[in-house]
Amino acid sequence: MFSSISAACFRNSRLLCRVFAPILSQRNLKAAAVRRILSFSAPASSGFALKPIMDHKLYRPPPEVRGMTSLDKEAFTQTITVPALRVPIGVLNKVVKSLKKSAIQRSGVPRVVQDKEESSDFRLVLLDPHKVTSPASFSEADAEALRSFGVAEELHDYELRLTYDNLRSEEVLEAVLPRGQDVTSAFSRVGHIAHMNLRDHQLQYKNLIGQVIMDKNPGITCVVNKTNIIDSTYRNFKMEVLAGEENMVAKVKENGVTYEFDFSRVYWNPRLSTEHQRVVQLVKRGDIVFDVFAGVGPFAIPAARSGANVSANDLNPESYRWLQHNCKLNKVESKVKTFNLDGRAFIQGPVKQELPALLKGKVGVHVVMNLPALALEFLDAFRGLLYKEPPCEENLPTVHCYCFSKDDSPDTDVVKRASYSLGFPLESRCSVHFVRNVAPNKDMMCVRFSLPKEVLFSSDPEQAEPPPKRQKCEEATDSA
Repeated sequence: MFSSISAACFRNSRLLCRVFAPILSQRNLKAAAVRRILSFSAPASSGFALKPIMDHKLYRPPPEVRGMTSLDKEAFTQTITVPALRVPIGVLNKVVKSLKKSAIQRSGVPRVVQDKEESSDFRLVLLDPHKVTSPASFSEADAEALRSFGVAEELHDYELRLTYDNLRSEEVLEAVLPRGQDVTSAFSRVGHIAHMNLRDHQLQYKNLIGQVIMDKNPGITCVVNKTNIIDSTYRNFKMEVLAGEENMVAKVKENGVTYEFDFSRVYWNPRLSTEHQRVVQLVKRGDIVFDVFAGVGPFAIPAARSGANVSANDLNPESYRWLQHNCKLNKVESKVKTFNLDGRAFIQGPVKQELPALLKGKVGVHVVMNLPALALEFLDAFRGLLYKEPPCEENLPTVHCYCFSKDDSPDTDVVKRASYSLGFPLESRCSVHFVRNVAPNKDMMCVRFSLPKEVLFSSDPEQAEPPPKRQKCEEATDSA
């Protein structure tokens, strides 16, 4: 029975083949004809060169470099096929100008090369295989330009040798580090130093990463990685050199001001140049500035250059030394008095001594407190600072106090904390400026307010609430 059914099925299948064979053959013939048309170039005079789409390799280093921990530049060498146009020398410059968006753009790779197989009257213009895969890839404007120059839209294959020098840092690191892991080539530049914050999974490749960053960024001669949190006292951090020289004395220029310092022993944040400029522009010629946490002078020196008289303080002996050096370097040493004190001692010492006379005058007085992790805790130093002096309501000091916030409403959070430290509500008496985002869910803010007379002239500062508990040292990681 089963054998008879199988035989019947076989006969039926043969019958179906005889019925549908002509239809299938016609379809195959049509498909084959289309393939034959696409596989041959049309005459150059037609303006359309029909060639099969070329399957070019992408700009990717060889897979053998994956996991490399010691940089071997030769291992990145490869040969790729890129499309090219044959162009008469007479119109070469015009064609290159017209195709600047389609031409290859890669460090160290020429866009025009010799045409080895043809006459010396022609050159090959190399095209970007990401943008040009067939003549149809040209825009209508580019195609029209080529026709007007008498250039055939026929693509030629050119074997291009790429080396490590032709690759971007991101491409090298993506090829080396394990798949699926974060790849970073970002760094903060401080003079000749590139400062990186590598993650744990990148530490195995730290020296290679350092070398790549130095190779791909002209002027970088030293690459360092932060190894721990910022010291809570002096705001500097330990670092290790990943590549290059161990010269930590950097020279930078910010907003027209030159600074020199030992980057390994002081704090410097190149991302705060805009904020430095913003606050200095609020200071008028002849104003008085008390910089409580001055660092190497990014607020104090520009303020002095703009005509203010500055008292600048920093607890770190190295910052104090470089602050004095930078004042001389920028020729403002006569406008800046420098101090090497704790912030609270500075407020209750030099600031307290000078304020009574200043409040009787008409010049503006500014107090800059740029230690975002801890500055709010120093606001209580103003409680009753002048309690022995006759109260006044005019010309009270303007305080610019920096802080971090991880709250969903950072403006409200920082005002509440500043009020608590002062022992006086600031909700309707201050402004809050967003400075920058320093980490996910962590913002740097600046609270600006006139120091309330109720705080400054308080007769019983000891009765005020104590300042909030000190924040953890890790909060200082991104301090300015």
